[in-house]
Amino acid sequence: MTDVEEPAGRPRRQLPLRQLIQLSIYWLGLSMIFTALDTVVLPERLRELVPAGSANLAVGVISAIGAIVAIVVQPIMGSISDYTTSRWGRRKPYIVVGSTLDLVFLVGLANSNAVVALAAFYVLLQFSSNTAQGPFQGYVPDLVPAEQVGFASALVGIMSVLGPLLGVMRASIPLLLAPAGQSPDFTLATVVIGVVELSTALVTVLTVDEGRRAKDRAGRSWTQVALETWGRDVLRERSFVFLVASRLFILAGGSMLIREIDFYLGSALGLGANERGTWVAAASVILAGSVLVMSIPAARLSDRYGRKAVIFVACALGAAGAAVVSVAPIVWVTLLGAILVGVALGTFVSVDWALMTDIIPKADSGRYMGLSNVATGLAGTLAVGTAGIIVFVLARALGDPGEALGTRLAYVLAVGFFVVGAVLLRRVDPTRREDVEAGLPMAPAPVVVIAG
Repeated sequence: MTDVEEPAGRPRRQLPLRQLIQLSIYWLGLSMIFTALDTVVLPERLRELVPAGSANLAVGVISAIGAIVAIVVQPIMGSISDYTTSRWGRRKPYIVVGSTLDLVFLVGLANSNAVVALAAFYVLLQFSSNTAQGPFQGYVPDLVPAEQVGFASALVGIMSVLGPLLGVMRASIPLLLAPAGQSPDFTLATVVIGVVELSTALVTVLTVDEGRRAKDRAGRSWTQVALETWGRDVLRERSFVFLVASRLFILAGGSMLIREIDFYLGSALGLGANERGTWVAAASVILAGSVLVMSIPAARLSDRYGRKAVIFVACALGAAGAAVVSVAPIVWVTLLGAILVGVALGTFVSVDWALMTDIIPKADSGRYMGLSNVATGLAGTLAVGTAGIIVFVLARALGDPGEALGTRLAYVLAVGFFVVGAVLLRRVDPTRREDVEAGLPMAPAPVVVIAG
Protein backbone atom coordinates (compact mmCIF):
# COMPACT_ATOMS: atom_id res chain seq x y z
CA MET A 1 0.00 0.00 0.00
CA THR A 2 1.23 3.50 -0.80
CA ASP A 3 1.44 6.28 1.74
CA VAL A 4 -1.37 8.78 1.27
CA GLU A 5 -0.04 12.30 0.76
CA GLU A 6 -1.68 15.68 0.64
CA PRO A 7 -3.63 16.19 -2.62
CA ALA A 8 -0.88 18.25 -4.30
CA GLY A 9 1.95 15.79 -3.70
CA ARG A 10 3.05 12.31 -4.71
CA PRO A 11 3.29 9.26 -2.45
CA ARG A 12 6.85 8.62 -1.29
CA ARG A 13 6.89 4.90 -0.65
CA GLN A 14 8.51 2.72 -3.34
CA LEU A 15 6.27 0.20 -5.09
CA PRO A 16 7.40 -3.37 -5.81
CA LEU A 17 7.58 -4.48 -9.43
CA ARG A 18 4.48 -6.63 -8.99
CA GLN A 19 2.36 -3.60 -8.10
CA LEU A 20 3.77 -1.55 -10.97
CA ILE A 21 2.73 -4.29 -13.38
CA GLN A 22 -0.72 -4.46 -11.80
CA LEU A 23 -1.07 -0.71 -12.32
CA SER A 24 -0.35 -1.03 -16.04
CA ILE A 25 -1.93 -4.36 -17.06
CA TYR A 26 -5.31 -2.84 -17.94
CA TRP A 27 -3.62 -0.87 -20.71
CA LEU A 28 -3.03 -4.17 -22.50
CA GLY A 29 -6.75 -4.89 -22.65
CA LEU A 30 -7.80 -1.33 -23.45
CA SER A 31 -5.32 -0.90 -26.29
CA MET A 32 -6.32 -4.16 -27.99
CA ILE A 33 -9.76 -2.95 -28.92
CA PHE A 34 -9.55 0.00 -31.26
CA THR A 35 -6.27 -0.89 -32.95
CA ALA A 36 -7.73 -4.26 -33.94
CA LEU A 37 -11.00 -2.66 -35.07
CA ASP A 38 -9.45 0.25 -36.98
CA THR A 39 -6.56 -1.71 -38.50
CA VAL A 40 -8.23 -4.95 -39.59
CA VAL A 41 -11.87 -5.53 -38.63
CA LEU A 42 -13.52 -2.33 -39.89
CA PRO A 43 -11.46 -2.02 -43.11
CA GLU A 44 -12.12 -5.63 -44.09
CA ARG A 45 -15.81 -5.60 -43.20
CA LEU A 46 -16.44 -2.25 -44.87
CA ARG A 47 -14.82 -3.47 -48.10
CA GLU A 48 -17.90 -5.69 -48.41
CA LEU A 49 -20.44 -3.04 -47.43
CA VAL A 50 -19.47 0.19 -49.23
CA PRO A 51 -18.59 1.02 -52.86
CA ALA A 52 -15.07 0.23 -54.08
CA GLY A 53 -12.53 2.86 -53.06
CA SER A 54 -14.71 4.19 -50.22
CA ALA A 55 -13.80 1.82 -47.39
CA ASN A 56 -10.88 3.96 -46.20
CA LEU A 57 -13.06 7.05 -46.06
CA ALA A 58 -15.82 5.13 -44.26
CA VAL A 59 -13.36 3.98 -41.60
CA GLY A 60 -12.20 7.58 -41.24
CA VAL A 61 -15.74 8.90 -40.78
CA ILE A 62 -16.68 6.24 -38.22
CA SER A 63 -13.41 6.78 -36.35
CA ALA A 64 -14.02 10.55 -36.33
CA ILE A 65 -17.47 10.15 -34.76
CA GLY A 66 -16.03 7.78 -32.19
CA ALA A 67 -13.19 10.17 -31.44
CA ILE A 68 -15.63 12.98 -30.66
CA VAL A 69 -17.30 10.74 -28.09
CA ALA A 70 -13.91 9.81 -26.62
CA ILE A 71 -12.81 13.45 -26.41
CA VAL A 72 -15.95 14.40 -24.49
CA VAL A 73 -16.37 11.35 -22.26
CA GLN A 74 -12.84 10.51 -21.15
CA PRO A 75 -11.86 13.81 -19.47
CA ILE A 76 -15.28 14.21 -17.85
CA MET A 77 -15.23 10.72 -16.36
CA GLY A 78 -11.64 11.20 -15.21
CA SER A 79 -12.60 14.46 -13.51
CA ILE A 80 -15.69 12.96 -11.89
CA SER A 81 -13.60 10.09 -10.54
CA ASP A 82 -11.30 12.61 -8.81
CA TYR A 83 -14.28 13.44 -6.56
CA THR A 84 -15.85 10.00 -6.28
CA THR A 85 -16.20 8.31 -2.89
CA SER A 86 -17.27 4.65 -2.85
CA ARG A 87 -16.53 1.36 -1.15
CA TRP A 88 -14.36 0.48 -4.18
CA GLY A 89 -12.47 3.77 -4.23
CA ARG A 90 -12.39 6.58 -6.78
CA ARG A 91 -11.49 4.78 -10.00
CA LYS A 92 -12.68 1.17 -9.78
CA PRO A 93 -16.48 1.60 -10.22
CA TYR A 94 -15.94 3.21 -13.62
CA ILE A 95 -13.44 0.56 -14.70
CA VAL A 96 -15.89 -2.25 -13.87
CA VAL A 97 -18.90 -0.66 -15.57
CA GLY A 98 -17.01 0.53 -18.64
CA SER A 99 -15.23 -2.78 -19.24
CA THR A 100 -18.42 -4.82 -18.86
CA LEU A 101 -20.20 -2.64 -21.40
CA ASP A 102 -17.20 -2.93 -23.72
CA LEU A 103 -17.77 -6.67 -23.98
CA VAL A 104 -21.51 -6.18 -24.58
CA PHE A 105 -20.92 -3.68 -27.38
CA LEU A 106 -18.17 -5.77 -28.98
CA VAL A 107 -20.61 -8.71 -29.17
CA GLY A 108 -23.10 -6.38 -30.84
CA LEU A 109 -20.50 -5.12 -33.31
CA ALA A 110 -19.38 -8.66 -34.11
CA ASN A 111 -22.93 -9.61 -35.08
CA SER A 112 -23.72 -6.48 -37.12
CA ASN A 113 -23.93 -6.70 -40.89
CA ALA A 114 -24.85 -3.13 -41.85
CA VAL A 115 -22.78 0.04 -41.91
CA VAL A 116 -25.15 1.90 -39.57
CA ALA A 117 -25.07 -0.92 -37.01
CA LEU A 118 -21.29 -1.18 -37.15
CA ALA A 119 -20.98 2.56 -36.64
CA ALA A 120 -23.51 2.59 -33.78
CA PHE A 121 -21.77 -0.14 -31.80
CA TYR A 122 -18.37 1.45 -32.49
CA VAL A 123 -19.58 4.76 -31.02
CA LEU A 124 -21.15 3.02 -28.01
CA LEU A 125 -17.87 1.20 -27.51
CA GLN A 126 -16.02 4.51 -27.46
CA PHE A 127 -18.40 5.73 -24.76
CA SER A 128 -17.96 2.68 -22.50
CA SER A 129 -14.22 2.31 -23.07
CA ASN A 130 -13.54 5.93 -22.23
CA THR A 131 -15.78 5.74 -19.18
CA ALA A 132 -13.22 3.27 -17.84
CA GLN A 133 -10.06 4.75 -19.34
CA GLY A 134 -10.47 8.30 -18.02
CA PRO A 135 -10.47 7.28 -14.33
CA PHE A 136 -7.90 4.50 -14.86
CA GLN A 137 -5.28 6.93 -16.12
CA GLY A 138 -5.18 8.65 -12.75
CA TYR A 139 -3.44 5.68 -11.11
CA VAL A 140 0.18 6.47 -12.03
CA PRO A 141 0.05 10.08 -10.75
CA ASP A 142 -1.98 8.87 -7.73
CA LEU A 143 0.20 6.00 -6.60
CA VAL A 144 3.71 6.07 -8.09
CA PRO A 145 6.52 8.01 -6.33
CA ALA A 146 8.55 10.43 -8.45
CA GLU A 147 11.66 8.25 -8.73
CA GLN A 148 9.63 5.38 -10.23
CA VAL A 149 7.59 7.41 -12.71
CA GLY A 150 9.94 6.76 -15.62
CA PHE A 151 9.88 3.00 -15.12
CA ALA A 152 6.13 2.91 -14.47
CA SER A 153 5.55 4.91 -17.64
CA ALA A 154 7.72 2.48 -19.58
CA LEU A 155 5.52 -0.37 -18.36
CA VAL A 156 2.45 1.55 -19.52
CA GLY A 157 4.15 1.96 -22.90
CA ILE A 158 4.93 -1.76 -23.07
CA MET A 159 1.34 -2.74 -22.27
CA SER A 160 -0.04 -0.20 -24.74
CA VAL A 161 2.06 -1.86 -27.44
CA LEU A 162 1.49 -5.48 -26.46
CA GLY A 163 -2.26 -4.79 -26.57
CA PRO A 164 -2.38 -3.61 -30.19
CA LEU A 165 0.01 -6.40 -31.18
CA LEU A 166 -2.21 -9.08 -29.67
CA GLY A 167 -5.35 -7.38 -30.96
CA VAL A 168 -4.13 -7.07 -34.54
CA MET A 169 -2.72 -10.60 -34.55
CA ARG A 170 -6.01 -12.02 -33.24
CA ALA A 171 -8.00 -9.97 -35.74
CA SER A 172 -5.70 -11.09 -38.58
CA ILE A 173 -6.33 -14.81 -38.03
CA PRO A 174 -9.65 -14.76 -39.97
CA LEU A 175 -7.78 -13.20 -42.90
CA LEU A 176 -5.27 -16.05 -42.88
CA LEU A 177 -7.93 -18.75 -42.59
CA ALA A 178 -10.48 -17.36 -45.05
CA PRO A 179 -11.00 -19.66 -48.07
CA ALA A 180 -10.16 -18.09 -51.41
CA GLY A 181 -12.98 -15.89 -52.66
CA GLN A 182 -14.83 -15.82 -49.33
CA SER A 183 -15.08 -12.99 -46.81
CA PRO A 184 -13.35 -13.53 -43.43
CA ASP A 185 -15.56 -14.05 -40.36
CA PHE A 186 -14.42 -11.74 -37.55
CA THR A 187 -17.14 -12.66 -35.02
CA LEU A 188 -15.07 -14.84 -32.68
CA ALA A 189 -11.97 -12.63 -32.93
CA THR A 190 -13.95 -9.53 -31.95
CA VAL A 191 -15.58 -11.20 -28.94
CA VAL A 192 -12.27 -12.67 -27.72
CA ILE A 193 -10.74 -9.20 -27.65
CA GLY A 194 -13.56 -8.06 -25.37
CA VAL A 195 -13.08 -11.02 -23.02
CA VAL A 196 -9.36 -10.27 -22.69
CA GLU A 197 -10.06 -6.60 -21.96
CA LEU A 198 -12.58 -7.44 -19.24
CA SER A 199 -10.11 -9.92 -17.71
CA THR A 200 -7.37 -7.28 -17.42
CA ALA A 201 -9.90 -4.90 -15.87
CA LEU A 202 -10.68 -7.46 -13.18
CA VAL A 203 -6.97 -7.88 -12.42
CA THR A 204 -6.75 -4.13 -11.85
CA VAL A 205 -9.86 -3.94 -9.72
CA LEU A 206 -8.88 -6.89 -7.52
CA THR A 207 -5.20 -6.01 -6.99
CA VAL A 208 -4.73 -2.23 -7.06
CA ASP A 209 -5.02 -0.41 -3.74
CA GLU A 210 -6.23 3.15 -4.30
CA GLY A 211 -4.15 5.40 -2.06
CA ARG A 212 -5.27 8.99 -2.61
CA ARG A 213 -8.41 10.31 -1.01
CA ALA A 214 -11.14 11.87 -3.13
CA LYS A 215 -11.38 15.64 -3.50
CA ASP A 216 -14.17 17.51 -1.75
CA ARG A 217 -16.93 18.63 -4.15
CA ALA A 218 -17.68 21.55 -1.81
CA GLY A 219 -21.42 21.28 -2.42
CA ARG A 220 -21.19 21.28 -6.21
CA SER A 221 -23.41 18.97 -8.26
CA TRP A 222 -21.95 16.25 -10.49
CA THR A 223 -23.10 18.28 -13.49
CA GLN A 224 -21.03 21.23 -12.29
CA VAL A 225 -18.03 18.96 -11.76
CA ALA A 226 -18.44 17.58 -15.29
CA LEU A 227 -18.68 21.03 -16.84
CA GLU A 228 -15.65 22.26 -14.91
CA THR A 229 -13.58 19.61 -16.68
CA TRP A 230 -13.41 22.03 -19.60
CA GLY A 231 -12.77 25.09 -17.46
CA ARG A 232 -10.46 27.77 -18.84
CA ASP A 233 -8.05 27.28 -15.95
CA VAL A 234 -6.50 24.47 -18.03
CA LEU A 235 -5.19 27.10 -20.45
CA ARG A 236 -3.02 28.52 -17.68
CA GLU A 237 -1.10 25.23 -17.74
CA ARG A 238 0.75 26.24 -20.91
CA SER A 239 3.27 23.40 -20.84
CA PHE A 240 0.42 20.93 -20.51
CA VAL A 241 -1.42 22.46 -23.48
CA PHE A 242 1.65 22.37 -25.72
CA LEU A 243 2.49 18.82 -24.65
CA VAL A 244 -1.02 17.67 -25.54
CA ALA A 245 -0.71 19.34 -28.95
CA SER A 246 2.70 17.76 -29.49
CA ARG A 247 1.36 14.36 -28.47
CA LEU A 248 -1.49 14.70 -30.99
CA PHE A 249 0.82 15.06 -33.99
CA ILE A 250 3.44 12.54 -32.88
CA LEU A 251 0.82 9.89 -32.21
CA ALA A 252 -0.90 10.72 -35.51
CA GLY A 253 2.39 10.04 -37.29
CA GLY A 254 2.68 6.65 -35.59
CA SER A 255 -1.02 5.88 -36.07
CA MET A 256 -0.66 6.43 -39.80
CA LEU A 257 1.65 3.44 -40.07
CA ILE A 258 -0.45 1.21 -37.83
CA ARG A 259 -3.92 2.05 -39.04
CA GLU A 260 -3.23 2.37 -42.77
CA ILE A 261 -1.07 -0.71 -43.15
CA ASP A 262 -3.89 -2.96 -44.40
CA PHE A 263 -4.90 -0.45 -47.09
CA TYR A 264 -1.26 0.22 -47.96
CA LEU A 265 -0.42 -3.44 -48.46
CA GLY A 266 -3.47 -3.94 -50.63
CA SER A 267 -3.33 -0.75 -52.70
CA ALA A 268 0.33 0.28 -52.89
CA LEU A 269 1.90 -3.20 -52.93
CA GLY A 270 -1.00 -5.16 -54.47
CA LEU A 271 -1.23 -7.95 -51.88
CA GLY A 272 -4.31 -10.20 -51.62
CA ALA A 273 -6.28 -10.91 -48.43
CA ASN A 274 -4.20 -13.89 -47.28
CA GLU A 275 -0.94 -12.08 -47.96
CA ARG A 276 -2.21 -8.98 -46.19
CA GLY A 277 -3.10 -11.07 -43.16
CA THR A 278 0.42 -12.51 -43.06
CA TRP A 279 2.22 -9.21 -43.51
CA VAL A 280 -0.07 -7.19 -41.22
CA ALA A 281 0.73 -9.68 -38.47
CA ALA A 282 4.44 -9.59 -39.35
CA ALA A 283 4.53 -5.79 -39.39
CA SER A 284 2.70 -5.70 -36.06
CA VAL A 285 5.21 -8.08 -34.48
CA ILE A 286 8.16 -6.08 -35.81
CA LEU A 287 6.61 -2.78 -34.74
CA ALA A 288 5.73 -4.07 -31.30
CA GLY A 289 9.10 -5.75 -30.86
CA SER A 290 10.84 -2.47 -31.63
CA VAL A 291 8.65 -0.67 -29.11
CA LEU A 292 9.22 -3.27 -26.41
CA VAL A 293 12.97 -3.20 -26.85
CA MET A 294 13.08 0.59 -26.54
CA SER A 295 10.56 1.36 -23.78
CA ILE A 296 12.64 0.77 -20.64
CA PRO A 297 15.97 2.01 -22.11
CA ALA A 298 14.20 5.16 -23.28
CA ALA A 299 12.75 5.75 -19.81
CA ARG A 300 16.20 5.39 -18.24
CA LEU A 301 17.74 7.71 -20.83
CA SER A 302 15.06 10.30 -20.08
CA ASP A 303 15.90 10.07 -16.37
CA ARG A 304 19.49 10.91 -17.24
CA TYR A 305 19.27 13.32 -20.18
CA GLY A 306 15.76 14.75 -19.81
CA ARG A 307 12.36 13.77 -21.23
CA LYS A 308 12.31 16.31 -24.05
CA ALA A 309 15.70 15.39 -25.49
CA VAL A 310 14.66 11.76 -25.82
CA ILE A 311 11.32 12.68 -27.44
CA PHE A 312 13.11 14.86 -30.02
CA VAL A 313 15.16 11.82 -31.04
CA ALA A 314 11.94 9.80 -31.28
CA CYS A 315 10.44 12.37 -33.65
CA ALA A 316 13.48 12.19 -35.93
CA LEU A 317 13.34 8.39 -36.05
CA GLY A 318 9.59 8.39 -36.67
CA ALA A 319 9.90 10.84 -39.56
CA ALA A 320 12.67 8.74 -41.11
CA GLY A 321 10.63 5.54 -40.80
CA ALA A 322 7.49 7.08 -42.33
CA ALA A 323 9.59 8.41 -45.22
CA VAL A 324 10.99 4.92 -45.89
CA VAL A 325 7.48 3.41 -45.95
CA SER A 326 6.21 6.08 -48.34
CA VAL A 327 8.67 5.05 -51.07
CA ALA A 328 9.10 1.33 -50.28
CA PRO A 329 9.02 -0.73 -53.51
CA ILE A 330 8.61 -4.08 -51.72
CA VAL A 331 7.24 -5.26 -48.40
CA TRP A 332 10.68 -5.92 -46.90
CA VAL A 333 11.58 -2.25 -47.23
CA THR A 334 8.24 -1.39 -45.62
CA LEU A 335 9.22 -3.51 -42.64
CA LEU A 336 12.50 -1.59 -42.33
CA GLY A 337 10.49 1.62 -42.04
CA ALA A 338 8.21 -0.08 -39.52
CA ILE A 339 11.23 -0.85 -37.33
CA LEU A 340 12.24 2.82 -37.28
CA VAL A 341 8.70 3.92 -36.45
CA GLY A 342 8.51 1.22 -33.78
CA VAL A 343 11.69 2.45 -32.14
CA ALA A 344 10.29 5.99 -32.26
CA LEU A 345 6.97 4.99 -30.70
CA GLY A 346 8.63 2.85 -28.03
CA THR A 347 10.78 5.81 -27.10
CA PHE A 348 7.90 8.24 -27.18
CA VAL A 349 5.09 6.41 -25.38
CA SER A 350 7.10 5.70 -22.24
CA VAL A 351 8.80 9.08 -21.98
CA ASP A 352 5.76 11.17 -22.95
CA TRP A 353 3.67 9.51 -20.25
CA ALA A 354 6.36 10.23 -17.67
CA LEU A 355 6.61 13.87 -18.77
CA MET A 356 2.85 14.26 -18.58
CA THR A 357 2.68 12.90 -15.04
CA ASP A 358 5.60 15.17 -14.06
CA ILE A 359 3.88 18.41 -15.04
CA ILE A 360 0.16 17.95 -14.21
CA PRO A 361 -1.52 19.00 -10.91
CA LYS A 362 -1.62 15.74 -8.92
CA ALA A 363 -4.91 16.39 -7.12
CA ASP A 364 -6.67 16.59 -10.52
CA SER A 365 -4.84 13.67 -12.13
CA GLY A 366 -8.00 12.05 -13.51
CA ARG A 367 -9.04 15.28 -15.16
CA TYR A 368 -5.67 16.18 -16.66
CA MET A 369 -4.76 12.67 -17.81
CA GLY A 370 -8.20 12.45 -19.41
CA LEU A 371 -7.67 15.77 -21.16
CA SER A 372 -4.24 14.66 -22.32
CA ASN A 373 -5.83 11.76 -24.11
CA VAL A 374 -7.88 14.09 -26.21
CA ALA A 375 -4.72 13.88 -28.28
CA THR A 376 -4.78 10.10 -28.24
CA GLY A 377 -8.41 10.04 -29.34
CA LEU A 378 -7.85 12.56 -32.10
CA ALA A 379 -4.55 11.09 -33.32
CA GLY A 380 -6.03 8.01 -34.93
CA THR A 381 -8.83 10.08 -36.43
CA LEU A 382 -6.38 12.65 -37.78
CA ALA A 383 -4.35 9.86 -39.36
CA VAL A 384 -7.24 7.78 -40.73
CA GLY A 385 -9.33 10.80 -41.69
CA THR A 386 -6.64 12.63 -43.65
CA ALA A 387 -5.48 9.40 -45.30
CA GLY A 388 -9.07 8.53 -46.18
CA ILE A 389 -9.66 11.91 -47.83
CA ILE A 390 -6.40 11.70 -49.80
CA VAL A 391 -7.14 8.18 -51.02
CA PHE A 392 -10.78 8.95 -51.82
CA VAL A 393 -9.98 12.06 -53.86
CA LEU A 394 -7.15 10.46 -55.82
CA ALA A 395 -9.07 7.22 -56.37
CA ARG A 396 -11.98 9.18 -57.84
CA ALA A 397 -9.62 11.15 -60.08
CA LEU A 398 -7.21 8.40 -61.19
CA GLY A 399 -8.90 5.09 -60.40
CA ASP A 400 -6.85 2.31 -58.81
CA PRO A 401 -3.49 4.09 -59.38
CA GLY A 402 -4.85 7.00 -57.36
CA GLU A 403 -5.67 4.75 -54.43
CA ALA A 404 -2.12 3.36 -54.49
CA LEU A 405 -0.63 6.86 -54.72
CA GLY A 406 -2.89 8.11 -51.93
CA THR A 407 -1.74 5.49 -49.44
CA ARG A 408 1.89 6.47 -50.12
CA LEU A 409 1.14 10.18 -49.75
CA ALA A 410 -0.45 9.39 -46.38
CA TYR A 411 2.98 8.33 -45.12
CA VAL A 412 4.55 11.48 -46.52
CA LEU A 413 2.01 13.35 -44.42
CA ALA A 414 3.08 11.29 -41.40
CA VAL A 415 6.60 12.71 -41.79
CA GLY A 416 5.11 16.18 -41.40
CA PHE A 417 3.17 15.12 -38.32
CA PHE A 418 6.38 14.06 -36.54
CA VAL A 419 8.03 17.37 -37.45
CA VAL A 420 5.10 19.44 -36.15
CA GLY A 421 5.09 17.42 -32.93
CA ALA A 422 8.76 18.20 -32.35
CA VAL A 423 8.21 21.94 -32.95
CA LEU A 424 5.35 22.08 -30.44
CA LEU A 425 7.38 20.18 -27.85
CA ARG A 426 9.90 23.05 -27.71
CA ARG A 427 7.33 25.13 -25.80
CA VAL A 428 7.01 22.58 -22.96
CA ASP A 429 8.71 23.30 -19.62
CA PRO A 430 9.65 19.84 -18.24
CA THR A 431 10.06 21.00 -14.61
CA ARG A 432 8.26 18.68 -12.23
CA ARG A 433 5.05 20.07 -10.80
CA GLU A 434 6.11 19.47 -7.21
CA ASP A 435 9.35 21.39 -7.87
CA VAL A 436 7.41 24.30 -9.36
CA GLU A 437 5.09 24.45 -6.36
CA ALA A 438 8.06 24.31 -3.97
CA GLY A 439 9.95 27.01 -5.90
CA LEU A 440 12.84 24.65 -6.59
CA PRO A 441 15.07 24.67 -9.69
CA MET A 442 14.67 21.78 -12.09
CA ALA A 443 16.84 18.79 -11.24
CA PRO A 444 17.44 15.53 -13.08
CA ALA A 445 15.05 12.77 -12.08
CA PRO A 446 16.55 10.13 -9.79
CA VAL A 447 17.49 6.73 -11.13
CA VAL A 448 14.61 4.25 -11.09
CA VAL A 449 14.50 2.03 -8.03
CA ILE A 450 12.41 -1.12 -7.82
CA ALA A 451 11.42 -2.21 -4.34
CA GLY A 452 10.83 -5.77 -3.19
